[in-house]
Amino acid sequence: MTAILIGLFALLIFMIVACLIAIETRDLLSAVVCVGAAGFGLALADLLLSAPDLALTQMVVEFICVVVLIRVVVTRQDHTHETPKDTFALAAVVLCLGLFLAACGFTFAALRPFGAPLFAGPEPTMAGQYVAHGLPDTGAVNYVTSILLDFRGYDTLGEATVIFVSIIGAYAVLRSVGRIGHASHK
Repeated sequence: MTAILIGLFALLIFMIVACLIAIETRDLLSAVVCVGAAGFGLALADLLLSAPDLALTQMVVEFICVVVLIRVVVTRQDHTHETPKDTFALAAVVLCLGLFLAACGFTFAALRPFGAPLFAGPEPTMAGQYVAHGLPDTGAVNYVTSILLDFRGYDTLGEATVIFVSIIGAYAVLRSVGRIGHASHK
């Protein structure tokens, strides 16, 4: 096993534990913090899988969501009641979790080695195409700009859209909570 594979397994276990704590805890604020920790683990996994753009997007969305959820949790009044634990449901969850971990193990083991080209045939690799056609065909001043704006333009647009929608959603939720709280004091 490589160090990256061990790191991915450790992050997977960390995220699963954080999600289980978030589900089982009685304190809503602790649940929000655990969900944020699971999102942070996902961002680290994206970094280990050589996807810094996804990690950055995940971190921005995670920070906004955690801030909004903490704001909502702090201002809400909780009227919950105790429910009995179901042993069969817990056993089913543990079994599904074990199957999920086994599937992840097989999937991680079947991944190509990090840095290995995606296309090993007679055609050139994607990186080779980016370098060969990046600056001359696009007219960009550097390779990063040519890749982000010309070769991966829709991907970059999608990431920017996710960030924009997250910010607008956070603004809408915080604004409506502020108005409801302000209107109830009159």
